[in-house]
Amino acid sequence: MMQIRPFVSFLAVYVLLGVFAEGQILRRVATIDLPGPGGKRFDYLTIDEEDQFLLSAHLTPGILYVIDMRTNRVVKAIPGLPGITGLEFVPGTGKVYTSDWGEEKIGIVDLHSMSVRKRLATEAKPNGSTYATPLHKMYVSNTLGKAVTVVDTDKDEIVKVLKFESETGMPQYDSSARKVYINLRSTNEIAEIDPSTDTLLGKYPVDGCQFNHGMAVDSEHHRAFILCSGNRTFTIFALDTHKSIAHLPIPAGADVVKFDPSLGRIYVACSSGFISVFQAQDAEHYRKLEDFPVQKMVHSLAVDSTTHRVYAPEQQENGQPVARMIVYEAITSDRSKP
Repeated sequence: MMQIRPFVSFLAVYVLLGVFAEGQILRRVATIDLPGPGGKRFDYLTIDEEDQFLLSAHLTPGILYVIDMRTNRVVKAIPGLPGITGLEFVPGTGKVYTSDWGEEKIGIVDLHSMSVRKRLATEAKPNGSTYATPLHKMYVSNTLGKAVTVVDTDKDEIVKVLKFESETGMPQYDSSARKVYINLRSTNEIAEIDPSTDTLLGKYPVDGCQFNHGMAVDSEHHRAFILCSGNRTFTIFALDTHKSIAHLPIPAGADVVKFDPSLGRIYVACSSGFISVFQAQDAEHYRKLEDFPVQKMVHSLAVDSTTHRVYAPEQQENGQPVARMIVYEAITSDRSKP
């Protein structure tokens, strides 16, 4: 059995401080007004750690926001990305790849010029994406096309399209195993891909899960955190043994899940008005900390693993249209830390 980094101390301190009773897992620390139209749907977020940029997709107006996380200011609102859903930054290149549902294309945005430099035609409904760093490949899920498009990020060309018999959900890259995993949400399975050859190694049932779409990965412990919206279940899946090892309840509308490895926390954005927060005690044991209340229609988020801040876009406040980013501070055992 592999050695597991202990997380028990975090839980013990939470209980001693009475954090569960107070409901203080996150603290709102900033609000960033966004220039796009209020009341319109947002989608995925990602982080450019090199420039300390938060990148946010405003789906309905087709805008990519570039936000400086040091100042909480909008650096640029880049238009011309119809129906932007997924997005992924490629380190060392200054490029972010966008999934543009409105034109069924993958956009390639240059963050140096803050402009769209290329568009690649893809399959139906491009959605979530993941980057296999050592192979310089981007994997873009095409949900309705039942496919994953593979892009060579050196040449900015499509090199392969992987076809499935199921609608595809979020893909994720396991940097330790060097494998790409893809949610097959129509069949409640997860597909394993060897990115060195882009061949299918296997498909595995996610027991206890219905309609698996959102996913995050803990590469150190070979665990996938999977959102099962069909039965409102958060499933922890062992990527090494291909088995479900835990199931925990989540509110309705769970869409995006993110993992903060140094805190051992998992965050789930639920459009019914919550961010569900879970704690890893070790690789076999997980516990819900809180369903933290937020505005309805918040179904995406990002986590800065350095500051541990959580970012979530809001399209409404108590039913009234807004366009803004909320910044939350993670409350930890050491109150001096962010």
